[in-house]
Amino acid sequence: MDQSVSIMFSVLKLFIIPVGGGIPAGVLLAQAKGLAWPITTGLYLVSDIALAVAFEPVFRVVATVVRKIHFLARFSATLKNVTARSVSHISGTSTGPLALVMVSFGFDPMTGRATAHAAGHGFIAGWAFAIAGDMLYFAVIAITTLHLNSYFKDPNTTMLIVIGAMIVVPLLVRYFRSALRVTS
Repeated sequence: MDQSVSIMFSVLKLFIIPVGGGIPAGVLLAQAKGLAWPITTGLYLVSDIALAVAFEPVFRVVATVVRKIHFLARFSATLKNVTARSVSHISGTSTGPLALVMVSFGFDPMTGRATAHAAGHGFIAGWAFAIAGDMLYFAVIAITTLHLNSYFKDPNTTMLIVIGAMIVVPLLVRYFRSALRVTS
């Protein structure tokens, strides 16, 4: 029993790393050590909940400071308007649940939470949207990692390819989206 707790803690530590390589590394470690996928997914959910608990107080302090400084308050209002317009390009609604989930999927849970806050959602709903988007992102990366590793059979190569794709694919999507906007 002690061995499995140690393995789960090692996987959780990889998921808590705020850099993109934590997901493929954690998924591959979990697979190599025989950890079932529901447990691996649960560990990723725990890492998201830990992020919410750690980030929310910092977020609240920054939001309070921003409200008290006139220049930052105006900047915040402008940022809320820009965010609402940006989110509307994702789902057609300015700040609906799907759009907020997709912000977290496309960026990160902290950006998703900040966007949900800007849309007027509190702690529970805001983090629920942010975590839902991040869990979708986890599923895409985890499934991709496992399928790719079945071809390469080398965790290091698999991680490098997945991390490279995590960097390059969003850049390509943005490039082609902007190219399509220019031509239409």
